[in-house]
Amino acid sequence: MSQKQYWKGLDELNNTDAHKEVVENEFRESLPFDVSDSLLGSTAPRRDFLKYLGFSTAAAILAASCEMPVRRAIPYAIKPEDIVPGVPNYYASTFTDGGDYCAVIIKTRDGRPIKLEGNPKSSITKGGTSARVQASVLNLYDKARLRQPQADGKEASFDAIDRQIKEALTANARPAYILTSSILSPSTKEVIAQFLAKYPGSKHVVADPVSYSGMLMANEASYGKRALPSYHFEKAETIVSLGADFLGTWLSPIEFAKQYSSGRRISAQNLKMSKHYQVESVHSLTGANADHRATCRPSESGAVAVALYNAVVNGTVPSFGSKKLNEVITKAAADLKKGNGLVVSGSNDVSVQTVVNAINDKIGANGTTINWGVASNYKQGIDADMVALVEAMNAGQVGTLIIHGLNPVYEYHDSKKFVDGLAKVPVTVSTADRMDETAQKVKFVIPDHHFLENWGDAEPKTGFFSLQQPGIAPLFKTRAFQDNLMTWAGATGTYADFWKQYWMGKLGSQANFDQTLQEGILEPAAETISGAAFSGNVSDAIAKVSANKVATGMEVVVYQKVAIGHGGAWSNNPWLLEMPDPITKATWDNYAAVSPLRAKELHAELNGQNEVDAKKHVIKVKAGGVEMELPIVVVPGMHNDVVAVALGFGRDAKVGRAAASDATKGGKNAYPFTSFNGQTVMYTAPATVEETGKLYDIAITQTHHSYEGRPVVHEFTAEEFAKNPNALIEERFEEIGKFTALPWSEGKKEEGHKEENAGEMAEKMDEGFRENGTMFPNYDNEPSHQGIHWGMSFDLNSCIGCGACVVGCQAENNISVVGKEHVAKAHEMHWIRIDRYFSGMPEDPDSIQTVFQPMTCQHCDNAPCENVCPVSATNHSSEGLNQMAYNRCIGTKYCANNCPYKVRHFNWMDWNGADCFDDNLYEDGRRDDMNDDLTRMVLNPDVTVRSRGVMEKCSFCVQRLQDGKLNAKKAGRPLIDGEVKTACQQACPTDAITFGNYYDKESAIYKLRQKDQKERLFYVLEQIHTLPNVSYLAKVRNTDEIVAGNEKLDGMMNEHI
Repeated sequence: MSQKQYWKGLDELNNTDAHKEVVENEFRESLPFDVSDSLLGSTAPRRDFLKYLGFSTAAAILAASCEMPVRRAIPYAIKPEDIVPGVPNYYASTFTDGGDYCAVIIKTRDGRPIKLEGNPKSSITKGGTSARVQASVLNLYDKARLRQPQADGKEASFDAIDRQIKEALTANARPAYILTSSILSPSTKEVIAQFLAKYPGSKHVVADPVSYSGMLMANEASYGKRALPSYHFEKAETIVSLGADFLGTWLSPIEFAKQYSSGRRISAQNLKMSKHYQVESVHSLTGANADHRATCRPSESGAVAVALYNAVVNGTVPSFGSKKLNEVITKAAADLKKGNGLVVSGSNDVSVQTVVNAINDKIGANGTTINWGVASNYKQGIDADMVALVEAMNAGQVGTLIIHGLNPVYEYHDSKKFVDGLAKVPVTVSTADRMDETAQKVKFVIPDHHFLENWGDAEPKTGFFSLQQPGIAPLFKTRAFQDNLMTWAGATGTYADFWKQYWMGKLGSQANFDQTLQEGILEPAAETISGAAFSGNVSDAIAKVSANKVATGMEVVVYQKVAIGHGGAWSNNPWLLEMPDPITKATWDNYAAVSPLRAKELHAELNGQNEVDAKKHVIKVKAGGVEMELPIVVVPGMHNDVVAVALGFGRDAKVGRAAASDATKGGKNAYPFTSFNGQTVMYTAPATVEETGKLYDIAITQTHHSYEGRPVVHEFTAEEFAKNPNALIEERFEEIGKFTALPWSEGKKEEGHKEENAGEMAEKMDEGFRENGTMFPNYDNEPSHQGIHWGMSFDLNSCIGCGACVVGCQAENNISVVGKEHVAKAHEMHWIRIDRYFSGMPEDPDSIQTVFQPMTCQHCDNAPCENVCPVSATNHSSEGLNQMAYNRCIGTKYCANNCPYKVRHFNWMDWNGADCFDDNLYEDGRRDDMNDDLTRMVLNPDVTVRSRGVMEKCSFCVQRLQDGKLNAKKAGRPLIDGEVKTACQQACPTDAITFGNYYDKESAIYKLRQKDQKERLFYVLEQIHTLPNVSYLAKVRNTDEIVAGNEKLDGMMNEHI
């Protein structure tokens, strides 16, 4: 088993003085705010008095004398027919966002959507979701949404706007253009076609905020199809990604994550596992999950593709300056030639994509791992079409411009030229849901419905349909984009009527329509796999790639964050802004990500101020005539000559308070760094960087919750695991066997170290360990507790670190948003977090490997938190749950101090208006809309909203457990395994989480621990005898490389273990 040593951040790796201070003062006695004399002399000091005195005493003293706020509940005058108070309704629907797709189930309570889950009937997303899908319900209740139409910046009626637009469309000799992002909806395409037929000469232009035009054009030249194929990562034994973040942001990450994880589930009974190679410039989520990873310059990406082609076809050995890069290309080529391979590229260059197509043709991927029989419709935009439209606008050749699903003033590479052209178009319309940068420049704004308010459909792949139905009536005076076109084209009826007739015509009967609407999915029984003949000019493509010069200085790379993606409405979503980035663990801002070596050259020394101090050095980045100042965040695994900047930030204040404010500026817009090369938009450019001497605060969570070097992650190579699957069992016994009566070392000698004996001894070891040293009764042996014992397990091979579980838990359990200032103070409230660990040497980006470990309350059967609470606010249930009684908690924080897993969270402020004291809400300028009555409609009524001064943590979604047991009791049967899922489990796109009743020997959790995965099973900090009910499966990396232990951590580990 690999003896790697892991580190969360560079301060921990270097064991700096600042890091030691933070570790030793994890629970600071100092106040969580700045003390000032003016504060003590305040004329209205109640809130500040509580800060000083604390809650256990002050709350009790003041509760009797303070006036309680009055909150009125208004009952239904006439109860809606389909609503039963307290009983949720579920509707199958579809999430789409500019080509992003997910089949979903809407959960509504009292007529309002409060949670989205994946639809397991979909063969594409298969019940998985993403952080954005989970957070989309919060956008429905966004206070920044427009309440009604606007004309020239003033409120107007639909009738007045419709009259002016219809007159202009009829009278104007110049053509009308509809500019949209990729449209997945077949019925919407039909509406657009009818509009274009009504006004001859009109055109529909498709553009995407992040372009895939290079792939579309290369596929047209290579296969005669301007389309994207269906990729099948689950069928690939060798996966090579050249900068494509297919697990995070590339094309269809939910779909690909599900496929990818299915090929990574190794066990002692099934040693087969895919091998993943990644070559990239920026440390991406996909790269973090790779078996082999190497870095290259962005300007070298084309040359890397050519080198891989030559290695596959001719066996040519690459000759890059990086030894690791040459090794990765050579090994990848050798594995690809064995068959069942797949190569993907994130480049938007037509020639590079043509070379990639040629590689896939040579390795036989077409018809096996790539299906050309079913096209993917996720991205359809052609960059040249958008450029031609802007030219026509500036030439005065456009009479009417209708913009839907795009924000070109913010997203277009030449924003000024677009704005200049917009001013020359007589009639301009935007369907933006808020006054975004484009909506502020057009004549008419007719806000579109949120997708949860609208009917619709999607065809993410040819022949695969998904229906969309609303979960709530429109909250404001908004109108569907399709209704706009139908009204202006003179059609009768509404889009809802048209949509139903459209599908009734295809389904043939009301019964078929009802069934399809209920299931939400209409798909063929099986996907037909077929290939396509490659006819691309690979020699010409190689010549063009070879003609591109490789930069010699710094290069800037513009990329999408996993959380907010390209921006849009997501820029104003507090759940996503506060979700730590999987790699950097930063929140609320974008920044300039650089390597440790580059940071040293910029004098952002890696001393005690790197992650512990929120203040970051600010640099000036210049590229293509554009310059902007950004704070540095140091990221191991970045190429040394690259500075990376995320999209989606730097928004106008009218987009929303979370997106931008005067206090924090909300980051910088990175789209100006993009450029058009004559064919496609490019997302890299030569750059220079220089110091500014300024500092800027970035809230980073990676040094929070330190384990002080204790080993909490276990990892194998596939070769090690195959040779000795019982290695982890042996290691666990070395650690905890001394606390049992089992002579493990003698047993090994007597039994000849047989594998079957190892499994049996492991079970006895666990039983013996549980019976020794606990202050509590052994729940396993008590007859009264033999019904249910809940347990959870995380598979580190399947967890990709995407954050869907974090946001899904937040939505289900009313978890507070605390804002940037309090994240920096380690006050974030997430009940589940994903700890990211690096191994390797930070100075060598090619040596860095990454492991993600979800961490939540372990629901220990020997919980250290329970025996220190002076009021028994935290206690243990008969079903193995570590429970919180919020109304008993007095906020001593002893439980958090005694929790070795750092999973308890204290409400330092009244985040959600739950206090009994009035006027106590915390405000910081960006998270304040979370307290608004509109935004509070997202709260789950089944879960208590915690007040200030209360401790909270994961409950295993106890409200779901109780509901499931009640339903089973009503049906007169026992609870069925899998009938109840926790929010994190249900949100996960990779099935990395297993949950169930451990006492049920037919349950998935029992079989996983005792049969299927007993060789990879471990518990975090097992040696301290907390007896957690959350287990983990060790990471297995399909590589022959073993990273040696890091001596810098040895002292820390020996000191604390």
